[in-house]
Amino acid sequence: MTRHTHSCVRLVNMVFYAHHGVLKEEHTVGAKYEVDAELSFDFTDAALNDDITKTINYGTVYKKIKEALTFKKCFLIEAVAYEIANDLLRDFPLLDKVAINVRKRNPPVDGICDYAEADYSTTRT
Repeated sequence: MTRHTHSCVRLVNMVFYAHHGVLKEEHTVGAKYEVDAELSFDFTDAALNDDITKTINYGTVYKKIKEALTFKKCFLIEAVAYEIANDLLRDFPLLDKVAINVRKRNPPVDGICDYAEADYSTTRT
């Protein structure tokens, strides 16, 4: 019997203070950003053997996301989401697909807005 499985690990609502934005003030003052990462890969072997070496180390994933968000300044959260997703796919060969959501709290719009969000996903070819 052939089985089709789907498995993923999610890191939800990681919070960082960073300096991205179109306005010069955003690069100076900074803002609160939230990131969700969905990491799709087959973790059947890791689960069956309860073996951490056969899965993704999400502590390392968190560190890479934090670095991408806090070490570089971008104009667009779209660019941040794109960079994080592609960096993770490059750095973790076990990954099949990565989906990243980047939320910018209180974006500089002329009105009340909880957050602006960019959602980007990419698949290994």
